[in-house]
Amino acid sequence: MFIATKNISIQNETFILTNQRAAFWEKEKALILSDLHIGKTAHFRKNGIALANHIMKSDLERLSALIEYFRPEKFIIVGDLLHAGDNSDVDEFCTWRNQYSEIEFDLIEGNHDRISKTLEKKLCLSNTTEVMEINGFTFIHEYEKKRPGFQITGHIHPGIVLHSSVKSIRLPCFAVSENQLLLPAFSEFTGLDTKNLPKKSQFFVFTDAEIYEI
Repeated sequence: MFIATKNISIQNETFILTNQRAAFWEKEKALILSDLHIGKTAHFRKNGIALANHIMKSDLERLSALIEYFRPEKFIIVGDLLHAGDNSDVDEFCTWRNQYSEIEFDLIEGNHDRISKTLEKKLCLSNTTEVMEINGFTFIHEYEKKRPGFQITGHIHPGIVLHSSVKSIRLPCFAVSENQLLLPAFSEFTGLDTKNLPKKSQFFVFTDAEIYEI
């Protein structure tokens, strides 16, 4: 797995965007990601749709590689850590999580995160909240137009369509506007929304090998 990076400045803070669907905030030593949707494959299997669990294993392998690369002191998960409550995939995530007990895990709850106190303890989360404020940045799952300040969000699973003379391809992306950093979905088992993107944004698309602005 290759980690390509792109440094950007937001409000005089350095954020490192990666082609592995996460960003790193240098000053806070925080790895920031959104929409892992843990348990989605198990949920499909439970409902009679045969899916291999290598998808989640791949997501966790990418997380481990990012930990090795950035050495973060904390994770900030901007919503939809889970997909459908507790299931066998959650057990696998908890086993993985226990390897990194020294890292703080903060969850901003998303629309899929139905987490009981028992499940919160099982997940070894350091903190769960609907909104988190850190040094002038607001972490919230869904962008709120009337909320002041700069928001770091997820939820949309942003993507861009690139056209060529041969074919069109859809790629995931980060979107950066005057008051928002929209994160891609971390899980590869998600769709892409290419229509509801923030207006007047810079878009940073990525592939397995690179990340670049368009």
